[in-house]
Amino acid sequence: MRVIFTRLAKQELEDAVRFYELEYSELGRKFKEEVRKAVLRIAAYPEGWSIVRGDVRKCLLHKFPYKLLYAVDENHILIIAVAHQHRKPDYWLDKHET
Repeated sequence: MRVIFTRLAKQELEDAVRFYELEYSELGRKFKEEVRKAVLRIAAYPEGWSIVRGDVRKCLLHKFPYKLLYAVDENHILIIAVAHQHRKPDYWLDKHET
């Protein structure tokens, strides 16, 4: 199934990659690779993760404190947010109608 990132999710991914790259060389690349692996897991098993609210599900990254918030449509999967697990947990609610 095709996976699409919202503009907000793309920006959050880019911001996190930049942050990790400033912290330690190659860490940004490793973060992006973890996101890619999570996207592949979501695409393979779209309904395999718990529902957060309404039609929105979350997939936790394995090596970083981030989660991908997404919704499943009949034609694609929409990544709504690339969110840190411990910062403003529900900030994305006003950015997505469920």
